[in-house]
Amino acid sequence: MRQLHASDSATDGSTPGADAQRAMRRANMGAHAAVRSPWFTTLARLGYAAKGLVYIVIGWLALMTAVRAGGQTTDPQGAITDIYQQPFGKVLLFIIVVGFIGYALWQFVRAAFNSDGEGDPKKDTVLRIGYAVVGVTYLGFALAALRLLLQHAAPQGSNSTTQDWTARLLGAPLGVALVILLGVIVLGVAGALFYEAWTRRFERSFPTGQMNEVERKVMRVSGRYGIGSLGAIFIVIGLFLILAAAHHNPRQAQGLAGALATLAAQPFGPILLGLVALGLVAYGVYGWVEARYRRIAA
Repeated sequence: MRQLHASDSATDGSTPGADAQRAMRRANMGAHAAVRSPWFTTLARLGYAAKGLVYIVIGWLALMTAVRAGGQTTDPQGAITDIYQQPFGKVLLFIIVVGFIGYALWQFVRAAFNSDGEGDPKKDTVLRIGYAVVGVTYLGFALAALRLLLQHAAPQGSNSTTQDWTARLLGAPLGVALVILLGVIVLGVAGALFYEAWTRRFERSFPTGQMNEVERKVMRVSGRYGIGSLGAIFIVIGLFLILAAAHHNPRQAQGLAGALATLAAQPFGPILLGLVALGLVAYGVYGWVEARYRRIAA
């Protein structure tokens, strides 16, 4: 009887390996169908819009600091808290929570399906790891915003988070080398952002033929200026990580808020901060352009 079953299985090609491959193909097709569905596309676009709003708030507060009209140098966590304190802040924060979850899911999809792959296995692997890291980061932002919404607990700022993780790494075996490596990686991300801004590589994600001239110009200007400004901030963050490792002092590590404060403390600091602050506002506008026009497909 066992031989008969084995013969039947071989005849219809239903081996365990073949069954597993078919199951994987069905799962892959189902995942692609889910990504192409209207609900997922809407969720991903809401994520870009939420990210845009948060960066506009960060840039605006930094700009107010630069022109000495109040304001503060802050980060996504601080911007979330500021939004929460505004009229209808709870409603806005709930939308941001949903948007950040959608944005995180979209990054995980990009990592899983290599949707922006260039055909180079090494480059594609780096991109996929990067998307996964961004997804985890924004999922963390979403959870922090949800905690603020439900428990009224202000999220920990990027400076404290960066310093805490730097201290943990420095306390590990080969910790100094790890923190230096992390700083070099951050500098590499800065270089990639500058390259993307300079070459306008980001335009490949937009159906430019379906956009009018004004829309294309807003996309190009906000994309180049915004992405370039983000690159400048990453340079500061990367350099401070390397300094923290060299001096074995985690308190020298800085997040986004600390990087902005460092720019403000330099000679011609208000000018430097003002330029970067405008760039962050531009990056927020670029996020809104992405929410409206970016291609969302696995």
